[in-house]
Amino acid sequence: MIDVVAAVIKKKNQYLIAQRNRHKHFAYYWEFPGGKVDNDENFENALKREINEELSIEINIRSKITSEKYKDKKIDIKVHYFLCDTLDENIILSEHEDMKWVYKESLFDFKLAPGDAKIINLL
Repeated sequence: MIDVVAAVIKKKNQYLIAQRNRHKHFAYYWEFPGGKVDNDENFENALKREINEELSIEINIRSKITSEKYKDKKIDIKVHYFLCDTLDENIILSEHEDMKWVYKESLFDFKLAPGDAKIINLL
């Protein structure tokens, strides 16, 4: 099992979701951005690094929301979700197809990655 971190970035009652790359597992699904934890990292450092790499922004991690396991034929992961604030407004996508700021009620309108869909009610 691989540890993965995800940033649930909130700004003015909206949440940032990003559309997965067309060449990755769950292509075009929407997700809370993040990525794999390296062997020498704690979850918070991994999340800050991943968000900087993928979105070119700095974040403030407020608290851990939950962890969710997901396994299929291609992956076996445990995703650790953190509620975050963005410290920057100038998002530059390097991994994702698109991004949107959406209200909680609207999150149900998007085809979310399996683990991400499960945590909406915890927000």
